[in-house]
Amino acid sequence: MAVAKTYTAQGTVTGGIPITIEADLSRGLHSFSIVGLPGKAIEESKDRVGAAIKNSGFPSPKSKNHKIVISLAPADLKKEGPLFDLPIALCYLLASGEIKADQSKRMYIGELSLNGKLRSVHGVLPIVQTAKQFGFQEIIVPKENAEEAALVDGISIIGAGTLTEVVAHITTDPEKQSHLPKQEVTDIPKRWVEGLTRLEDIKGQEIAKRGLCIAAAGRHNVLMVGPPGTGKTMLARAFQGILPPLSREEALEVTTIHSVAGTSQNTITSQPPFRAPHHTASHTSLVGGGANPRPGEVTLAHKGVLFVDEFPEFERRSIDALRQPLEDRVVSISRVQGTAEFPADFILLAAMNPYRGSEDSTTDFSAAMLETYKGKISGPILDRIDLYLEVPHVDYDTLTNTKPNRGETNKVRKLITQAREHMRVRLQNTKARTNAEMSARDLEETITLTDEVQKILRTSSEKLNLSPRSYHRVIKVARTIADLGNSENIEPSHVYEALQYRVKV
Repeated sequence: MAVAKTYTAQGTVTGGIPITIEADLSRGLHSFSIVGLPGKAIEESKDRVGAAIKNSGFPSPKSKNHKIVISLAPADLKKEGPLFDLPIALCYLLASGEIKADQSKRMYIGELSLNGKLRSVHGVLPIVQTAKQFGFQEIIVPKENAEEAALVDGISIIGAGTLTEVVAHITTDPEKQSHLPKQEVTDIPKRWVEGLTRLEDIKGQEIAKRGLCIAAAGRHNVLMVGPPGTGKTMLARAFQGILPPLSREEALEVTTIHSVAGTSQNTITSQPPFRAPHHTASHTSLVGGGANPRPGEVTLAHKGVLFVDEFPEFERRSIDALRQPLEDRVVSISRVQGTAEFPADFILLAAMNPYRGSEDSTTDFSAAMLETYKGKISGPILDRIDLYLEVPHVDYDTLTNTKPNRGETNKVRKLITQAREHMRVRLQNTKARTNAEMSARDLEETITLTDEVQKILRTSSEKLNLSPRSYHRVIKVARTIADLGNSENIEPSHVYEALQYRVKV
């Protein structure tokens, strides 16, 4: 009996790894073993595969006196998940001579139920991208995953419902052939988030709204400070509705991450992710990690928002761990088993109360915050905050007599879209796409500062003791304010407004 081969891949956040499955059958007492560092779900697949083969009309592997060895290569890579069921079943059928098919340019993924039906799996998108990268012409996936898989153009996507359908599609016997239709390329519609809370639903807090508009346009980090019940969470929810839809490339990045993590639920959208972990979340769930490193909330918020309410109540080491992703837009996880670097390009939207306990009528939130949480929120973290927004109590007259500003969200969306277009044109020759992503070199090459603006920045740096990082962040925020105002150059007023948003330390 000859050795048979089929192909699949294992998806990861940063891409996929092709896997070759080989089956060898030899005479002897029946045994079914899988080698090549299989996880628990793969070790159990021999029972699922055997039942699926029998209930699909083929002789059961247990009915023959065969010693079956399934090898997953490369052998030194840990394999996880039930997506190997379908390629293992087909590999056995090919090795036993039950079917004949050409496997050279075809890949398979899918979990098998006991009756031979295909179930959806996680991590489809990076697997399809890997198949295309390595020259495969076709990939067969469960029907539920076909729409997600078809986000990748340039490779044939076939959605199948059962093992029998797959066999009929790949067989070279013309009498038994029945080709399945190819899935059309999936379009990603661009839509703004229409949440339950909109800007016009929030009365007062005009300074905070303005700050969030700047943050959404330039993708700047925000810290909102105010007493309980002043609208910080409502502002955060409304912030979702003014974030521009993702481009197709960004949407594919985000879908890949959530597909591997199993949080996508087969939904395809251009809306930026919004993650809001509770302050009791563990360090690993927030940053990522584990024996075999997996992404945490900072990676699941990639290209979107990480909303951390009750910011100082998180573990101190979790707060300090945000330093790297806030600066480098990646997070590195090092473990004995290996090191992984996950993308973590998010907008940090933090909210906190300036003090614990009952209110004491203070209006100096910054001083109260630094005194109450001394040693909990470090200077390096505050230095990475672009916009410090105070959210005070709203007076009674504003709360009861102010009429909603109908259409406020739509007006802000137009301003942000206009600002993003200015950024796209200005930064087209750089790796940055928004002002917050600009490096020091990008600032020098794309932004020209007038003598008056340079003088203001020099004086401010001396009086406010700005670090080089803070100095550059002030310029980035000022540039975003200028873009919102449709201004070609940064004016003194833009710098003054940007300085108003610095954390008062």
